Amino acid sequence: MTAPVLAHPAAEPGRDCPLCPRLVAFRVQNRAVAPGWHNAPVPSFGGTDARLLIVGLAPGLKGANRTGRPFTGDYAGELLYSTLLKFGLAEGSYRADPADGLRLTEARITNAVRCVPPENRPTPLESSTCRRFLAAEIAVMPRLKAILALGSIAHASVLAALGEKQARYRFAHGALHPLSGGLILGDSYHCSRLNTNTGRLTEAMFHQVFADLARAIEPPSRQAEPLRIECPRPSRTASRPPLGEDT
Repeated sequence: MTAPVLAHPAAEPGRDCPLCPRLVAFRVQNRAVAPGWHNAPVPSFGGTDARLLIVGLAPGLKGANRTGRPFTGDYAGELLYSTLLKFGLAEGSYRADPADGLRLTEARITNAVRCVPPENRPTPLESSTCRRFLAAEIAVMPRLKAILALGSIAHASVLAALGEKQARYRFAHGALHPLSGGLILGDSYHCSRLNTNTGRLTEAMFHQVFADLARAIEPPSRQAEPLRIECPRPSRTASRPPLGEDT
């Protein structure tokens, strides 16, 4: 397994982070109900030398909050990690277990809010409080070229962490935003079961986001070290009205 690699402790909250009272109370409750679970802020996965940072919303109760690794143990992880493997951004196999030996290459995964929130929804105050860790994480990634936001809350958190104006960069699935600091911000609907079951996000749509982002990061005709793209370009699917999003 690729363990979280940190260049500075400010990029991760402590196991008993006290900053958000509602999340602390929920953590204490979950520790009593399921003492064998992780039940703590979920650390990022992948090296800080990655060129791509993927930002989700928050850990799922029975997913990352249980296993201690982002997007591990629920459906969202099945789609995300299979996509990373397809595009050469991960090696090994994903078996929904932090001990499965999966290794990320050129990618790192984190969440806008590091603790599981009740009903899978952090409050605006919790998002802004946890933003210090996202900002610190971005700052310790010297090779970072692009950030992929999974959902509108992650999109807003990334912009705020970078000090960018929200009004200049509207969330839209498949959009690629060149930011003022030189980074590219890509948008995708969250790869949750809800979004895939309703058809708001399909596997082909999700793959297209990664293909477009890879081309934007490393144009093959100009760069000596392109991200690998191993699937054909599918036809673009029209986006649907928002139907909700989970972690």
